Amino acid sequence: MKPAGSSHDTAIAIGIDVGTSGVRAAAVNADGACLAFAQQHFETSEDARSPMRWLAGVRACLHDLTQQIPLATVQGVAVDGTSGTLLAVDANGAPVAGALMYNEPCPDRQILETISRHAPANSPALGTNSALARAIHLSRRPGVARILHQADWIALQLAPDHLATDENNALKTGYDLELEVWPDWIEAADMDRALLPEVHRAGDPLGLVGRTARDLGLPAHCRLHAGTTDGCAAFLATGANRIGDGVTSLGSTLVLKLASDKPLNVGRHGIYSHRIRDFWLVGGASNSGGGVIRALIGDDRLAELTGRLRPHEPTGLDYYPLIRPGERFPINDPELPPRLQPRPSDDAVYFQAILEGITRVEQLGYRRLQELGAPTLKTIRTVGGGSHNPAWTELRQQALGVTFLGSQSTEAAVGTASLALPLAARSS
Repeated sequence: MKPAGSSHDTAIAIGIDVGTSGVRAAAVNADGACLAFAQQHFETSEDARSPMRWLAGVRACLHDLTQQIPLATVQGVAVDGTSGTLLAVDANGAPVAGALMYNEPCPDRQILETISRHAPANSPALGTNSALARAIHLSRRPGVARILHQADWIALQLAPDHLATDENNALKTGYDLELEVWPDWIEAADMDRALLPEVHRAGDPLGLVGRTARDLGLPAHCRLHAGTTDGCAAFLATGANRIGDGVTSLGSTLVLKLASDKPLNVGRHGIYSHRIRDFWLVGGASNSGGGVIRALIGDDRLAELTGRLRPHEPTGLDYYPLIRPGERFPINDPELPPRLQPRPSDDAVYFQAILEGITRVEQLGYRRLQELGAPTLKTIRTVGGGSHNPAWTELRQQALGVTFLGSQSTEAAVGTASLALPLAARSS
């Protein structure tokens, strides 16, 4: 039994995760282990795009944490948000209309065309879903003083004297990771750099929290740290931290991330890199994944059909599961058609063929990363709803042929909290 008051039962960092379904917060000890967890779901899709609903969720989660454990020992707090979700604010930091979400294409195609003329060929700011394009579009609204990422705005509410962003969120808005600047070319693309926040590396201490955070239970000595994106946070939460460690997210979409000793940016394959701690995260996101399963099978039949899967008896069907034409990674082809024929009469066989198809996309994704210069995949940890399907896990183990490891946590908030740990704890 651990003695009361030991480092094992003392919360020293809090991570806040603002996602598409709600807000989550985790308090961790010096080892990064979660001591308390709280969540608030968004009731409607409109809540997910409302800054005031984000803030209400954060308030509720922090209040919930105070009911579970004392927060007086918390030394740091950090926030993650959905990568590419942006909002415009006025001189007082108040939102100017609603946010533009990470998956909303810029409504002005001329902005996209202008970016394509000025951006480097492999810039993550390119493409129809460009975060920079959303930033430029928002910057043209009357009364705009700043363009912020979702995580930036929440962090600003907690520490109003420290307006900043992190380089993970800034990446798709055009930030140059190698030079560590907002580059000249985004100004040429009509983005006023004066409207963008100062950028720090993920985990950098920014300054002490303000009155709102103190009123919510955080102590006056607590420091705000630069946060990250929800995807990077989810990677950190798993415990993956060595070169060759891969994390597959089997959520609505299939997302692969691999720890690398060097960056890899290949726009034609939808591949880009984030820097976090002392390594790089390379990877990409497919349009295949759980959303296809939900559309073609439905949530109500998953348990029944899973029990009828035969992972050691391949169907022989060569599917590329997509809901509609278009793929980002590992094949970057906006016209790539779904391949879901022939359709067997047995729904369990059909379900297994879909899972086999998504598994082949995963396999091709990691192979593509290695072919283009990323390190060899050594281990895989899995997050997302699909990680709970044992038959699918068996299919993936057979196909990928590497060690599958359990995740320390599947909550992005835990990964974000690790960024707010004291430096000695983070590097241990």
